[in-house]
Amino acid sequence: MNVSHPSVHPVEAPPPATEAENVVRRVRMEDIQGMPGTIGGLVLRACQFLFAVVALCVMATTNDFPSVSAFCYLVAAAGLQSMWSLALAIVDVYALLVGRCLQNHRIVSFFAIGDGITSTLTFAAACASAGITVLIGNDLGICNENHCLQFETSTAMAFLSWFTALPSFLLNFWSLASR
Repeated sequence: MNVSHPSVHPVEAPPPATEAENVVRRVRMEDIQGMPGTIGGLVLRACQFLFAVVALCVMATTNDFPSVSAFCYLVAAAGLQSMWSLALAIVDVYALLVGRCLQNHRIVSFFAIGDGITSTLTFAAACASAGITVLIGNDLGICNENHCLQFETSTAMAFLSWFTALPSFLLNFWSLASR
């Protein structure tokens, strides 16, 4: 029977740092809050998820959103953003609990590409919905026949979701570019 046993190799402790080394500590990319696997990254993911879910729920509670393609696009983009943010928030929680560093080149590339796609889709959907909301409210003046307040709230939440997704994308992209 072949059974593999893990072997443990002792590692020597690093020598104690001198006073001069403690004063001049270089900040590395892994230390920046907002990156995957940090508390700041988890907060960004939670905010993205919260804003996307609110945008999705508010828009979905109106009965006439399916008649406008921009609003349907907002629901789809907010749904995708919420699923993406929830999945990466779970990964961040796992990394924080286990003490893993998520600065692997492939992981950061995956996060950067996913953040880029979802934030672009969310921004485009929010802009399209804002245009339709302005058209309904200001240009046509038929807010009393429609759910303008819900449309405006959902559009604002989509913009906030994009606004919190953008730092995640930029930090991941910066991390890739600095390698």
